Amino acid sequence: MPEHYRRLAALLGALTALGPLGIDMYLPAFPAMGHELGASPAAIQRTLAVFLLGMAAGQLVYGPLSDRVGRRLPLFLGMVVFTLASVGCALAASAEALVWLRLAQALGGCVGVVVARAVVRDLCDERGAVRMMSMLMLAMGAAPILAPMLGGWLLAALGWRAIFWFLAVYGALALLVMHRWLPESLPLENRRRDGLGQVMLVYLTLLKDRRFLAHALAGALPMAGLFAYLVGSPNLLMVVHGLGPVEYGMAFGANAFGLILASQVIARLVRRRPPATLLVGALSLLSLAGLGVVVAVLSGALVPLLAAFFLYLAFMGSVLPLSSALAMAPMGRMAGSASALMGTIQFGIGAVTGAVLGAFGGTSALAMGVLIAIAGCSGLLAHLGLKRVAS
Repeated sequence: MPEHYRRLAALLGALTALGPLGIDMYLPAFPAMGHELGASPAAIQRTLAVFLLGMAAGQLVYGPLSDRVGRRLPLFLGMVVFTLASVGCALAASAEALVWLRLAQALGGCVGVVVARAVVRDLCDERGAVRMMSMLMLAMGAAPILAPMLGGWLLAALGWRAIFWFLAVYGALALLVMHRWLPESLPLENRRRDGLGQVMLVYLTLLKDRRFLAHALAGALPMAGLFAYLVGSPNLLMVVHGLGPVEYGMAFGANAFGLILASQVIARLVRRRPPATLLVGALSLLSLAGLGVVVAVLSGALVPLLAAFFLYLAFMGSVLPLSSALAMAPMGRMAGSASALMGTIQFGIGAVTGAVLGAFGGTSALAMGVLIAIAGCSGLLAHLGLKRVAS
């Protein structure tokens, strides 16, 4: 891959990291936040569920907007909202206020993943897109590794509010870097001039496209398992298994390392094998890993549980770049809307997952394990079923 593409991948990786940072950095602080704000574990978990909901809803706006006015303007608007909302989170005086501020933070931060995928589609062919997406997975994998550890250190040294001050600074710096070095990838002649009705028609067209859905759901449904892990792991690992905040961050990071490793393996394999074939294989292994999580939860032992989490996240690192590249490849002038719809499906499923776990009080390890298993198996079944219908 040319050097300028590597630089572009680094810039886009910083954008895609907004979501993981916004989700993962404050996970070790859940108990401390609940204590200071006088809130229950379920109330603190709602700040995560509403973040996922905001990530889902906001993308539906940024996608068509980026197809209409280009990639840069929506990016700058979203980054400003993310930065200001992060400041608000740092100053929040109650769990209720934090919920609304986290929603605003997500509505700004979700622009990163929409624009990043659309830029990749603007500039790369199918195989090139898989390689570029795999490089973005480095950021998506590094963020979960570093974020909980950094969050744990900030929590121990300065308190949980320092985590949101860090996110505010990150957003401001990212805004400056993108303004200086991120080019506009969508030429004027390729921009759409859709009204609201046409935007809805584009989304309806995408939802009727079984090939698009086969690839989009292949990535989105297993993401429910990832979000179940994000929502349920703080209680399971810190309260049930007794890990401290820093230890939790290290365990979380060790699991996320598998995501990085697998994404880079896929980037090499795609040069020799068709992406569609690799996707089916990765989904099959992911399903087995999801079932392994249930077995590990029932065993009650920490090491098998961490091993099962590691495998699930590793195969997610293969599934995500493959499914994203295959879904986006034929989209052309609908790239922004397609990227937005994919993200909305992913994070919408995540918000539902958070709500389901919340119905169990946020403390049921078995409920989390079953959700992860269902997520992994449903991704494979939906992909194969839709491909069969579309062919």
